[in-house]
Amino acid sequence: MKFQEITLAELSPDPFKLIGKGWMLITAGNESGFNTMTASWGGFGVMWHKNVATVVIRPQRHTLGFIEGNDIFTLSFFTEDYRDALKFCGANSGRNVDKIKKTGLIPIFIDSTIAFEQAEITLICKKLYKQKLEPECFIDKSLLSNYSENDYHIAFTAEIIKALKKQ
Repeated sequence: MKFQEITLAELSPDPFKLIGKGWMLITAGNESGFNTMTASWGGFGVMWHKNVATVVIRPQRHTLGFIEGNDIFTLSFFTEDYRDALKFCGANSGRNVDKIKKTGLIPIFIDSTIAFEQAEITLICKKLYKQKLEPECFIDKSLLSNYSENDYHIAFTAEIIKALKKQ
């Protein structure tokens, strides 16, 4: 599959739909090993004079080790046709099942990381900052209901170093 590099200004649809409604796969690793997970929380913005994405990952997720062990990761966005594959990747751990085999997603190795042939948009991201969300930092305490197991997300802010859109 061919991809064309685009500028972030050309990114469409809007990022709120991409993440919140469309979901994404967060993927890290290399040709010798990688994992992917579905996410519907995160954001885009500008920080430290860089275009960034922020993703949050719970500590028990298998993908966390791959994110921590690599400087680069990808965010992949798909059409609605791949909703079942994304549901599967979100509901199953790579510790227990081969998500790639079960979903039929085709990994491609690009810029020292992993993307997927079927993705409509792929963002290649370089980690800049990491911080665990802490319960005492929540101003709106009602949000703590998202953490009944005290498994507070770890946030990663990363520079978006390349945006790819399927041709």
